[in-house]
Amino acid sequence: MNVNVEIAQWLSTNWDPELPLRRWWSLLAESGWGFPSWPENWCGRGLSARDTKTVRQEFSRRGVLGPPSGIGPFLAAPTLISHGTPEQLAKYMTGIADGSELWCQLFSEPGAGSDLASLATRAEKDGDEYVVTGQKVWTTGAQFADYAILVARTNPDQPKHKGLSYFALDMKQQGVEVRPLKEMTGGATFNEVFLSEARIPAANMIGEPGEGWRVTMTTLSHERDSGNPASGGGGGNFIGAPPLDLPVSEFLKPTKDEKPDGFELAMSGGAVGLPQQMASDNGSSTDPVVRQELMDIYAQREVIRLSGLRAKAKARSGANPGPESSTGKLMGSELGRMVRETGLRLEGPYGQLMDDDAPEGGLLQAYGLFQPAMSIAGGSDEIQRNIIGERVLGLPKEPDVGRDQPWRDLPR
Repeated sequence: MNVNVEIAQWLSTNWDPELPLRRWWSLLAESGWGFPSWPENWCGRGLSARDTKTVRQEFSRRGVLGPPSGIGPFLAAPTLISHGTPEQLAKYMTGIADGSELWCQLFSEPGAGSDLASLATRAEKDGDEYVVTGQKVWTTGAQFADYAILVARTNPDQPKHKGLSYFALDMKQQGVEVRPLKEMTGGATFNEVFLSEARIPAANMIGEPGEGWRVTMTTLSHERDSGNPASGGGGGNFIGAPPLDLPVSEFLKPTKDEKPDGFELAMSGGAVGLPQQMASDNGSSTDPVVRQELMDIYAQREVIRLSGLRAKAKARSGANPGPESSTGKLMGSELGRMVRETGLRLEGPYGQLMDDDAPEGGLLQAYGLFQPAMSIAGGSDEIQRNIIGERVLGLPKEPDVGRDQPWRDLPR
């Protein structure tokens, strides 16, 4: 049956905005229409990127709430699909797809951000478990997460890239402490996480022992991929536990007094069209300088869109996103800065205000304050340029005297 017809029929039969959010997301997970590009056995329908786009367009046309979003669908699920065992997929995929289990990402450390492979968090084998000790930082949503994707060092006698392993960690256990990090936005999207002899069953290792860097590259490629067809939920980029017992219609209602959230705006792209709208409203759209800046924003969006199309074409062949996804990530960071600078300049002196005192309720201010984080998350702009230079353009690698030395012997 034609995908357009099939999804239209399914939505006509099943969509009801008065269903509890829990039940609606369960229906999407059971039917595979929530994440149709995922494999049929694991909450998907095995559809191509083109057909997945068709499904999303039908959701949008009817005003239907999409599936949950966040680290689980965006990063954990694609990594599990690529590297997980059938037992791991059976254990985790349904909870990710129906939003009942939230995930976070335990990668960066205070001494291992841009050079992630030098991380010091240890996972030591103890019978059928690993005992994990260390510290992670810049962890989005850790205070709400049920599980985490974790990279830890299992063999300090191997070089830094070779002694790592990748795990699924239960966050609701003794030995896991989450501390929020207050941001200049006023929020606390990020956290630091302290692991003190937390335990992970050996069966929760994703991939083989010592293969953690290879698995990590899959995760990071998806994180940097602006065109990832597997990720896009549409159920909101909120940080927190979703109100699963609330009717969908209530969940969709905007909260009247809710302040603009820079994270949600950055993730959804909700602020990108503001400069053009503001220029039209204040009559400056005919100004040649303003028109040039708006055209620069448009051109940048087109570069990102074309980068996404290339990534989707690669996904149709069954391949994971590659280093070219760094182009989209880098251009996205630059686009955010362009939107911030142009938008605040168009606001004039009102750009110095915040919240309800500012135009558009302070949307651009919240977005602008969060932009530095978007240039760092998923690999800083400098790292993306290195990846493009070395792996796409074939330029010589940066010197790394510790690449082949045992991690234990590296100065720290």
